[in-house]
Amino acid sequence: MTLTDHTHNPDARSWVLGSENHADFPIQNLPFAMFSSGGSKKRVGVAIGDMILDLAEAADFMADDARKLGELGSRADLNALFSCGAEAMRTLRHAIFDLLTDGGKQADIEPLLYRASECGLHMPFTVRDYTDFYTGINHATNVGKLFRPDNPLLPNYKFVPIGYHGRASSVRVSGSDVTRPKGQTKAPDADAPSVGPSKRLDYELEMAVWVGQGNELGAPIDIADAKKHIAGIGILNDWSARDLQAWEYQPLGPFLAKSFHSSVSPWVVTMDALAPFRVAQEARPEGDPAPLDYLFDEDDQATGALDVTMEVHLSTAKMRDAGQAPMCLSKGPMTAMYWTIAQLIAHHSSNGCDLNPGDLLGTGTLTGNMPDSVGSLLEITNGGKEPLALPNGETRTFLENGDEIIMTAYAEKAGAARIGFGECRGRIVEGPLG
Repeated sequence: MTLTDHTHNPDARSWVLGSENHADFPIQNLPFAMFSSGGSKKRVGVAIGDMILDLAEAADFMADDARKLGELGSRADLNALFSCGAEAMRTLRHAIFDLLTDGGKQADIEPLLYRASECGLHMPFTVRDYTDFYTGINHATNVGKLFRPDNPLLPNYKFVPIGYHGRASSVRVSGSDVTRPKGQTKAPDADAPSVGPSKRLDYELEMAVWVGQGNELGAPIDIADAKKHIAGIGILNDWSARDLQAWEYQPLGPFLAKSFHSSVSPWVVTMDALAPFRVAQEARPEGDPAPLDYLFDEDDQATGALDVTMEVHLSTAKMRDAGQAPMCLSKGPMTAMYWTIAQLIAHHSSNGCDLNPGDLLGTGTLTGNMPDSVGSLLEITNGGKEPLALPNGETRTFLENGDEIIMTAYAEKAGAARIGFGECRGRIVEGPLG
């Protein structure tokens, strides 16, 4: 169990103007990202309020144990830094916290801060492998009902964390345009499929889990040690072409309907920052099977879930032209996961598969148990049968060109400082596929 310490004190204050009570990045958060400024090369930055601290430059003002870690801030991704492990990252967190709260160090550190609005943000990790899980049981049930009303969940769902290997090469950072995919679809009454742009393009509200330390091939990660292998989490939008998916997913599962684009937020919120928001995994309903031994750990069940709230907003081209704010489509909890993050790590490696620093795991769409907490248009519109009415008179069943999806997430509770994840956004464009 990760304990809270002085870095989580809600009364702690940084000398950085604007960081106090910042909605996303107060001193209690300190997430990591890759940034660039003024045409400079990419390097590691740490968010504090509306500013970004250059980690490599700040390393010169740290004690020896943290300095060596900080020097990894000159790398072009976060892979090497987070491969150092959870204990090392905690040491670095403490050092950064000290630099940003000690007024005596302000004169040295203030020149190393860059205004975030003037910086570019990039992919946080170099992603070698991407696995998308299906842990949102409410989403799985809702989607299952569309295709199998009498048997929405297949028998294996409550025994094994379901997932598939996604396409790492098409993962992009927030703000990248999403080109409408082209592929095969088949209407129910058609004799043969046709090829063309997807007409049922959708988003999926997920969280991104980033792997820190990996494991050797053939050496599974024990459930009790799994938390040590988690670098942190962010936001993930697993864009989905539902019409391509309906035609191609049997018998082997998602392929082109998922591989065209996946969006991730640039900021990695560490598990240390999230320590105040760890909660017990929700008890399984009576009659559900208990996790098999390799997936069960008492500490993980007591503290392995995260009390994080996720939101998704839609901005259409007409809304932007009229100066209208994005519309909130849904708001739901990360606690909708049927399996904990540690269980995903343990299961993924249970056959000897090696995980590596920078590997990306998606939670799957996290739909809550309320009508306003669903995580996809597929669910909101009942498979496209019930169009969604927008405030400006437009309607949507699925996404149209020019639509922009903005996802945010945050954690807050009494007695702790609220921390956030920034945003994950993407705009649909027609592009060269026509």
